[in-house]
Amino acid sequence: GVRVGVGVTGLRYLGLELDGRWNFRAHFEKLGPRLMATAGSLSRLLPNVGGPDQVARRLYMGVVRSMALYGAPVWCHALTRQNVAALRRPQRAIAVRAIRGYRTVSFEAACLLAGAPPWDLEAEALAADYRWRSDLRSRGEGRPGEGVVRARRLQSRRSVLEAWSRRLADPSAGLRTVEAVRPVLADWVGRDRGCLTFRLTQMLTGHGCFGRYLHKIAGREPTAQCHHCADRDEEDTAEHTLARCSGFDEQRAALVAVIGEDLSLPRVVATMLGSDASWKAMLDFCESTISQKEAAERERESSSLSAPIRRRRAG
Repeated sequence: GVRVGVGVTGLRYLGLELDGRWNFRAHFEKLGPRLMATAGSLSRLLPNVGGPDQVARRLYMGVVRSMALYGAPVWCHALTRQNVAALRRPQRAIAVRAIRGYRTVSFEAACLLAGAPPWDLEAEALAADYRWRSDLRSRGEGRPGEGVVRARRLQSRRSVLEAWSRRLADPSAGLRTVEAVRPVLADWVGRDRGCLTFRLTQMLTGHGCFGRYLHKIAGREPTAQCHHCADRDEEDTAEHTLARCSGFDEQRAALVAVIGEDLSLPRVVATMLGSDASWKAMLDFCESTISQKEAAERERESSSLSAPIRRRRAG
């Protein structure tokens, strides 16, 4: 139908909101809430522990992506900061559920671990592909062959990953995760092994059962100190748990036996991508250590002597 306002005529055509200025503001104002509603509905089907496997989670993420990128070659030129923000919010929401992460995980880290390039970059690639096909038709070359189309898709995918990597060179958040995965971005996105679990994602993001997170972000610990090692003055972080905490020396020895002495996160991630054994060793380490940290946290919360800040809030 046609909508007429003060000096502005709007037209809804084939699912797109068009206006005289072609800025697509009305389209994104309606698209954003619709995407968030769909992402929210699907997220309720994706618990952090249990629930659908990695394939199903990627499928659900693809549903929201398809809705978001509908008509991208038409509106791609109108990717203002406001319109990009309308795409980022639902992408972050569904990516967080896909990786089994905490809701506080940043857009950059969630999309990176999910292997999902930002939708605005994918929209630009779709627009470029559309122009390529249009140029072929205008030159009278007809429909390209299957091999040509496949090569074009691979080229487009590489272009998206290269643009994404350049953007990740200066992330606004999730620096630790980005520094670990960006050097192996193509391998991470294209991997055919290894799934993410709730506890592995905690280790990769630093958002989870760690003193720094529980103190500074969740507000459930009075300090960020480590409760598991002899040096109680050291801050409890994902890095500390992985590489130094004396409370987990036994689990760390088993991990080092498989992946080597270098436990910096970039090296660990690169090694995980190299073999199923390395991925499993890291997975086992995270499951063992973080489950122990969770049990200790619950014990502190249940203690009648604990400060009110430690007690878990309802919900």
